[in-house]
Amino acid sequence: MKHSILKWTLAACAQGPAMPGKTDQGVNPKPGPDQALEMLKSGNRRFAEGKATHPNSDTDRTALAGRANQADYAYATVISCSDSRVPVERIFDAGVMDLFVIRVAGNVCNTDEVGSIEYGLAHVKTPVLVVLGHTQCGAVTAVTQAVHGKGQPLERNIPPLVGCIEPAVRRAMSDHPEIQGEEIVPYAIEENIWQGITNLFLKSPAVRNLVKEGKAKVVGAMYDVGTGRIQWLPDSKVSDILSQTESNPDRAVNPMAE
Repeated sequence: MKHSILKWTLAACAQGPAMPGKTDQGVNPKPGPDQALEMLKSGNRRFAEGKATHPNSDTDRTALAGRANQADYAYATVISCSDSRVPVERIFDAGVMDLFVIRVAGNVCNTDEVGSIEYGLAHVKTPVLVVLGHTQCGAVTAVTQAVHGKGQPLERNIPPLVGCIEPAVRRAMSDHPEIQGEEIVPYAIEENIWQGITNLFLKSPAVRNLVKEGKAKVVGAMYDVGTGRIQWLPDSKVSDILSQTESNPDRAVNPMAE
């Protein structure tokens, strides 16, 4: 009974309010992973060049959102930092029902975030996930300072939130022993993107399966808060992380809730 209620609730969230007797006509097929990624890249280029078109942002689109199934429209899931300098829809020049967005300090992939990603890929059926870090990330900087013994007192719920950033900081320090102090932060920010993807793959067999089946693509990216441009990180690194996860005995193996 509990699982039946959960299944109905998830379906209702994806579809929005039901409109008995009415269906939306002319819905285009969803783009594939590569096409969706190119849409994101093109949108960011427009934004960074001051040529944003602000698509799907008028009152007609809002009205459509009130009766449509978002799974027919959203073409990407993005997990990003909550930082106010990273307004996700704007930097991709996207509009209403275009992106399924998860925002959390440090763009970490803990249980809540992984569950949200699973929902975006498996239920909203977005063909691409972007794990988006950004320059000058305060969460990564705070963890770096703590690792160096210079941290500030934090409210009780923040350390559990950002604790998974520490392995990224320590890996950056190990890989770049010539870099001292907070100069390591930019390297740690990139490592934190890879850490998020690692944690996602370890925790989510469902996401691993979607990627292996070619139904979804996971990419890492870095947003520069000073230029508005996104640096897209190597696909090969994501493939390596997935391969390593598949041989990790600590990975989760059952994709469904019991």
